[in-house]
Amino acid sequence: MSSQSATLRATQAPLKENYKSDPSAAVVTLKSSGSLDSQSVTCSLDGPNASAIRTAHQKVAGLHPLAGGPGEASGELCSGDMLLEALVACSGVTLKAVATALEIPLESGAVRAEGDLDFKGTLGIDKSAPVGFTAIRLQFDLKMQQGKEVDEDKLAALGKLTERYCVVLQTIAKKPELAVRVDGTTEVEDGVEKSLTWARKA
Repeated sequence: MSSQSATLRATQAPLKENYKSDPSAAVVTLKSSGSLDSQSVTCSLDGPNASAIRTAHQKVAGLHPLAGGPGEASGELCSGDMLLEALVACSGVTLKAVATALEIPLESGAVRAEGDLDFKGTLGIDKSAPVGFTAIRLQFDLKMQQGKEVDEDKLAALGKLTERYCVVLQTIAKKPELAVRVDGTTEVEDGVEKSLTWARKA
């Protein structure tokens, strides 16, 4: 066993034991947020991982601390957090574009996304526990320009069109056709490589 493998096993072992004795400790809600303004069709990420994303010279994905990862201070970002950041960014930009097209006088806004994960599934502790988000909640809190009114029908249209045209939201909502392929090579002798392939179409 390599030292890296041994280190990961040692790090995860107490987590797994904890999750076995206290299943609720493995359930976590990841959160992301962003802000909108009246100046541009953009969404600025301002959640707990925003500073790490802005300062990172290279995006590095790593394990969540509940799966044995070192945490945000290391510069590694949990892929679950990154998914929520993508949802916040995409839905925020989409909402701002729709608001501009509908001439809705948006002054500012906040976007929040939360997702529930059960790490018993991620770590293979409980085969019945799901792997991946079991629930995602997306919310917009909007402030209109002073003196401007927006009726309920226009707000409803804003919500419906944002939901319909947000690429990340629709990708999550409507499972796309998915193909997974793993290619590997190993050198069996000097100058001779053997190729290995595994593939599956979901």
